Amino acid sequence: MIVGTRGSRLALVQTDQVIGMLQEICSEDIERKIIKTKGDRIKDSQLYNIDSRGLFTRELDLAVLEEEVDLAVHSLKDVPSELDPDLVIAGVPVRESPNEVLISRMDWDELPPGSGLGTSSLRREAFCNHHQKNFKLRALRGNIDTRIRKVMEGEVDATIMAEAGLKRLGLERFIKRRFTLDYFTPAAGQGALAVITRRDSDIRGDVERITHYPSIQEVTAEKTLLRELGAGCQCPLGVIARAVDRKLRLYAVLLTREGEILRKLSVEGSLGEAEDIGKKAAKEMEDYI
Repeated sequence: MIVGTRGSRLALVQTDQVIGMLQEICSEDIERKIIKTKGDRIKDSQLYNIDSRGLFTRELDLAVLEEEVDLAVHSLKDVPSELDPDLVIAGVPVRESPNEVLISRMDWDELPPGSGLGTSSLRREAFCNHHQKNFKLRALRGNIDTRIRKVMEGEVDATIMAEAGLKRLGLERFIKRRFTLDYFTPAAGQGALAVITRRDSDIRGDVERITHYPSIQEVTAEKTLLRELGAGCQCPLGVIARAVDRKLRLYAVLLTREGEILRKLSVEGSLGEAEDIGKKAAKEMEDYI
């Protein structure tokens, strides 16, 4: 069994976690193959200034389609809402923290107006503006280690990151503040992994066995909202669904780039109604896109 992955340290750690899960349920030898994506090659552009659909996943998915690899491991938030019809998200392991965190030598309330905040996310820019931080926003790309180093060396004063990646790499010591989900609402699928296979793959059944049902329901609701709205990195939209017992609650907030809230909503239903919940939220939000 060959697993396709990006070559960053985080991607390799995530892939090794999936390989470990698969080795517990099947007897096949498993190896990984590194594939470079378009997103890895583009270093000097804000994500919302380019066509970002499949930016970090397209080449990996093509390798699965062409049977160069048997499966691919993605950060789920990078997976386009519309997959190739011959591919399927066969596995979603238990979700790591979806929260956003501050990386800085100063705390959030200590950062003065005019501080340089590095981000390539329109959503994060919009939330900073919403909280009236008056930062000087600068493009900041690169892997987690690179972005942390640029903050610690003073190239920028702060950046916002997904807590999940820091936890997977054992870098929690750099977290200055952990934001609540309603204060800084994350991207759809943040904190979750997606294991992609061909729809007709013989290994699909094995991959499905590593799926955590509450996690896949959460991200299904979130991604359904994005799919129905046709929203991506060009749209400042935060969305988070949380499973509690047999219930699923989705919270979403749509902003302008300047930080004005256009629409904020909560939709709740049973855990098995994830797609319907996402569609209902989209229906209530579609007039504001």
